[in-house]
Amino acid sequence: MTKRALFIEHDHVSLGGPIWRAFEARGYAIERFLIVPESSYTTPNVTVTFPNFAEYDIIVPMGAPYGAYEDERIGNWLTPELALLKAAHNAGQPIMGICFGGQMMARTLGGSVSRAPEAELGWYEIHTDDPTLISPGPWFEYHWDRWISPALATEIARTGLAVQAFTLGRTLALQFHPEIDPEVLEEWLAMEGGCAEVESEGVDPDELRAQTKALQSKTDQNAFDLVNTFLDRIATAEVITVD
Repeated sequence: MTKRALFIEHDHVSLGGPIWRAFEARGYAIERFLIVPESSYTTPNVTVTFPNFAEYDIIVPMGAPYGAYEDERIGNWLTPELALLKAAHNAGQPIMGICFGGQMMARTLGGSVSRAPEAELGWYEIHTDDPTLISPGPWFEYHWDRWISPALATEIARTGLAVQAFTLGRTLALQFHPEIDPEVLEEWLAMEGGCAEVESEGVDPDELRAQTKALQSKTDQNAFDLVNTFLDRIATAEVITVD
C-alpha cells in the first residue's frame, strides 16, 4: 500500500520543490490540501472542511503569509487546524511543520509565536546542535515572526534572531524553508507585491534568483537529507503527548 503524505497549503503558492521529491523517493504519494485559494488571498478567514489526518502517514503543514497568532484574521481555519495538529501529534502521527507550519506546532504544543524585531529573508547559515538532523545550511529564510519553543521540546538549531528547529516526539518544527528551489522562489516573487516585499528588506530579487540557482545542487541535497533523517529518526521516535 502506498504511503501518503498530506501537505497542508495555507496559500496558493506553496509548492514543495525538493521536499516533494524527497518524500516521493521514499515511496510517499503527495496529497495537497489548499486552505486559502488565490481568490481569497486578501480575505483569508475562510471556512474549510479538513481531511481526516488519521488517514495519512505524514502531515506537513506548510508556510503562509499570515501569523500563527492572528486568530481574528484567520481564526475560522487556524483554530481548527491547531486542534487537529495537536490531536495528530498526540496520536503519534509524524509531523514536519515548515515556517508558519513550524510556528503552528510551537503554539499548539505549548509554546508561543510573536512578531520578531526584524525579518530574516534570503539564504542563511544557521547554528545547529545536531548537524546529522539539521545541517548548518544554507537554508532559505522568509519570515517576520518567531516562536518560543514548547517546554517539552528539544531545540536543535537557531540564528541570532530566532529558533530554527525543534523536535518533540514525532514532530519536527522548522522555521526555515527547505522546499525552496528556483521554481518555488519564482512562484513567490511572481505574486502581487512579491518583489516589492523582498526589496523592502534590502534584498535584490535578481540577486536572490541567481543565488538560489547557484546553490540548488547543495540545497536540494540538504532537503533530501533532512527528509530522510526525519523519516528515519523523528517519524519513528517515542510518542510524547502534550496537554
